[in-house]
Amino acid sequence: MSADDDDLLDPDAPQRPVVDPQRPVAEQLGLTPASEVARAALNRAKAAARGRGLRPGDAGRRRTPPSDVRSGPGRDGRDPTLVGDTLARLAGERGWGSELSVGGVIGRWREVVGDQVAEHCVPETFEDGVLVVRADSTAWATNLTLLVPQLLGRLEQEVGVDVVRRVQVLGPAGPRWVKGPRTVPGRGPRDTYG
Repeated sequence: MSADDDDLLDPDAPQRPVVDPQRPVAEQLGLTPASEVARAALNRAKAAARGRGLRPGDAGRRRTPPSDVRSGPGRDGRDPTLVGDTLARLAGERGWGSELSVGGVIGRWREVVGDQVAEHCVPETFEDGVLVVRADSTAWATNLTLLVPQLLGRLEQEVGVDVVRRVQVLGPAGPRWVKGPRTVPGRGPRDTYG
């Protein structure tokens, strides 16, 4: 005898419903048909829309175009602008004008200072009105130090007044002799490297 047979003999055991294979399961269980559930949901949505002041089905007529959409013959905020004008306005709003102009001079360094100076001197950084220029020899560093007043005048013509307030000239960077964790204190080799 199986466990199912024991349930049949026990009068206190819960009885399982008899399933009729000819009728749909939803009908046998007493569930609401799907079409009625969908219709009830649609009616609830329509009632909620009416409560908000909307009329279902009038989506096309509901929109009214704003009265001031059209542009006239004069210039207004809707007219297209050139990319250069937009970038210039952005640079002015952000305060990037001086950095951009100095960046343009650094990019055109050879045109600004001439071929001879550009072959031996290279701009390195520009921060807080100080332009740092590195020369490839100590002789050129000394020469450029003497030319700083003329260089400041030329930069003033190119980028404007008080953008570059000072030019710092650096000599060549020699090799470092400090290598590794164990070093000997002292001045190192005696040579000028330039």
